[in-house]
Amino acid sequence: MRTRPRTFTHLAVTAAAAAVLATAACGESGSSGTGGNAQASGSAGGSGGDACAPVPGDQLVVLEDDQQLQNADNIIPAVNAQAAAANPALVETLNAVSAELTTEQLIEMNAAVDVERQSAEDVAAAYVADNGLDSGSGGSGAVVVGAADFTESQVLANVYADALTAAGFQASVQTVGNRELYLPALQRGEIQAFPEYLATVADILNEQVTPGADPIASGDAEATAAALEPIAEQAGLVFGEPAEAADQNAFAVTTEFADALGVSTLSELAEACGDGSLLLGGPGECPTRPQCQPGLEDTYGLEFAGFSEYDAGGPLTKAAIQQGEVSIGLVFSSDGALAQG
Repeated sequence: MRTRPRTFTHLAVTAAAAAVLATAACGESGSSGTGGNAQASGSAGGSGGDACAPVPGDQLVVLEDDQQLQNADNIIPAVNAQAAAANPALVETLNAVSAELTTEQLIEMNAAVDVERQSAEDVAAAYVADNGLDSGSGGSGAVVVGAADFTESQVLANVYADALTAAGFQASVQTVGNRELYLPALQRGEIQAFPEYLATVADILNEQVTPGADPIASGDAEATAAALEPIAEQAGLVFGEPAEAADQNAFAVTTEFADALGVSTLSELAEACGDGSLLLGGPGECPTRPQCQPGLEDTYGLEFAGFSEYDAGGPLTKAAIQQGEVSIGLVFSSDGALAQG
């Protein structure tokens, strides 16, 4: 699966676009999820008809997870507690970013870097200016914003740094690497802020503070953030407000498929596709992971005629959906490939 600092919970229109997506920077993850050649585990067409058989198309659209199968991996500012206490404008400035940031904007910024080949710095600077985030105040002193080594984290770290600079801080970005490196650095105060993922960091810190504890993350961002607050305090961190923007597992179809059925949510898909003709694509672990095929079946009542193995949210899965090899596939909700052309 795509490597990126969270657990498994997360458009090749032309050959050239496929090559771009295949080489896009993506980061590191808490799950393995290999890709590889597609291997169908069921027969196409299903036993009850083909009303929901694959429909090829160039543009992908995510179906809303209206019953919150996935945990809420909303973007949230993580701040060293001592740094936050020293200057309240630090968290206030980052909360202003959260108040503006949407998933659609995150998709567009990722696409600008991964597809249009703009720099993360330029994309972040334009976002800050266009959304009025360059008018903050009250900040002073040096702030190092950490970033992981994948596109989205680089963009968000630069957005944070630019907003902080506008507020009066001397902000810079430092690429730290994966969570095993950047989270301790944040706790030690070697970096002062980081764009985190709510559900993932909540469960990781919960396990760090109370080994063996039950997970606290859910599909409810507000409830997850509330549960995280006392745990963060024990870990020496403060979290700001979660943004609407989220990067989590999602399920996409072609716009042609969605339009033909008149569906925009997974619940509507289940109502429209009772004939068992859906074909699912995703990483090899999807048929056994509770937030992939079993979750779609148990939470939504979806039935599948077969499963084909590709990568986790990568170019192979997206191409398979576009080319009509599968009806629906696992993607990541902020993937630049979802940008509307």
